[in-house]
This record gives sequence, structure tokens and C-alpha cells, in this order.
Amino acid sequence: MAQPAGVTRASADGQVRLMTKIAHLYHEQQLRQSEIAGILHISQAKVSRLLKRAGEVGIIRTVVVVSQGVHTDLEQALEERYGLLEAVVADVDGDEAAISAGLGSAGASYLEAILSGGERIGVSSWSQTLLSVVDRLRPLRTSGADSVVQLVGGVGVASVQAQANRLLDELATLIGASPTYVPAPGLVGGAAMRRSLLADPAMEGVAAHWQDLTMALVGIGSLQPSALLQKSGNAIAPSDQDTLRGLGAVGDVCTRFFDAAGHLVPSDLDARVVGIDPDSYRRIPRRIGLAGGERKHAAIRAAIAGNWVNVVVTDLATARALLADP
Repeated sequence: MAQPAGVTRASADGQVRLMTKIAHLYHEQQLRQSEIAGILHISQAKVSRLLKRAGEVGIIRTVVVVSQGVHTDLEQALEERYGLLEAVVADVDGDEAAISAGLGSAGASYLEAILSGGERIGVSSWSQTLLSVVDRLRPLRTSGADSVVQLVGGVGVASVQAQANRLLDELATLIGASPTYVPAPGLVGGAAMRRSLLADPAMEGVAAHWQDLTMALVGIGSLQPSALLQKSGNAIAPSDQDTLRGLGAVGDVCTRFFDAAGHLVPSDLDARVVGIDPDSYRRIPRRIGLAGGERKHAAIRAAIAGNWVNVVVTDLATARALLADP
């Protein structure tokens, strides 16, 4: 496919994808700029500005020209099929490391395109894909958010805890926000200990932030903990994994495990999680899940079905697998 004039393959990033999408909605679906602004959660002025830019670089001619590496039709099909606010499909394949890197680039470009100030962002602690996003995110010229807040406890093995802190620290620095940490482990020994921690004034302050978030940025986990989480000291024990598997769990968001239909799996594990509760989490307006690869297909499908995420950043093969489901 020919590139639009002025757009190189290297520049097919989140801004180009957003311009293409806006052009498609405006010229082919005949939506007003105010409607597009509402759908994409950006200002009408930004819609107008990007439409103008799309014309300048050749995305808008007599028809919308889709830039190479941008899968607008596939993204729209996912949005319509699953009722998503937005889908971002990264043109990447390979092993899990390659997919994580590709999703990191796609997630970074997406954030650079949508963050325009005032957001209050909740972030899951133990996600290699989110670390990949931070590694590829360019510093914003103006503040893109007021705050970033951990959604689940982060204290654990010191060598790995540094990764969770780096995720929050660097994201906050790059987007011009202030970080707030959860000063507790992600999992504790029992419900009484969790209640005691949540009653601590420091934790009460964090919990207050959880009620006021506008966006969540999370990984989607399979039942088997990631290598990063396994090393952290916050992973669930093999016996808990066996129990959850017996109850039908296929994945989790922020250590809240759900079955294939996306329903929260009832277990005593929930009473031991030091993190945002499921109802508060699902009240966050924009919940962005980044995950891909065949091993996570069931978890991603369930996370969408259960409304744990309403924006998905995933790889091409996963997107096609989601659309192939009956």
C-alpha cells in the first residue's frame, strides 16, 4: 500500500493512527467533529487540528488513505463487535518478547496522542508490557496528566520492587504527573491484615485517589503469573492457582481473577488483595488493557467480556482471533 505524502513508515505512530481514524469517522461515517471528540475523548479543537493535518500529509484525498501499519478497519470491527471505546492493533508478531516490545511502542504512541492534561491515571504494578510502554514513551512537551497512582500493592522483593517503582516514577516524569504509591504488599496473609493496612492513614489517602481516577492503564494477566510478578514476592501461590483454576479462572486484572465470561471468581484471595476493589475499578471511565500473544487470548477475551477493559491495545494475530470467535 502506498504511503500518504509526507508520512513515512517510521512516522506511522499513534498520531498518524489517530488522524486516520478521525478522517475515517468524519469523511466516511459522516460524523460531526463534536461527535468524534466525544467518541475519542479528546477536544473538538484537537479533532479539527488533526483533520487539517491529515489533509496536509495526504491521508485525506477523495477517500481516506490508511497509512501502512495502521489497521483502522480491524480496529473498528473490534470496537463494534465488543462495544469497546477504542481498539489499537499493533502490526507485530513473533515470540512474547517481540510482542511485548511491539505493544510497548503502540501503547506509547497511543498515550502520546490522547493525553492532553488533567487525567488521573491508575496503573497496575507488575506488567512487563507497561514497562515496555514507559521505555518507549517520549516526554510530553506539556503535562498530560495530574497524577499516576498504583492500583495494587507494590512492596515486595527489593530487586524487583525497583521495576514497579521505575514504572510509576518514569511514567509520571514523562507525562508531567505526580506519582502515588501503595505502601503495602499486593497480597497479604489474611483479610484481617488487609483491613488493618487499609485503615492506616497512608493507605486511606491512596484509596481516596482510587475513587477519583479518569483512566486506568493495566496489563491483562493469564492464570500463570508473569516472570516479573513471580519474582516480585506478590504472586499467588501454586495452591491458590490450583484453586482458581478449579473455579474456572482464566486471567486477571490487578490480581482480580475472572472466568471465561469475565465474571469475578469468588475466592478468599480477594479478601487478601491490597488494591482497588472491582466495583471502584470498573467505574473508571477509560480502562486501557495492553496484552497480546496466543497464551493470553482467553484472558483478553474474558477481560473485554467482563468490562475490565474498554480500550484494548493488542497484536494483529490476537485481534483476528477475537474477531474469529463465534
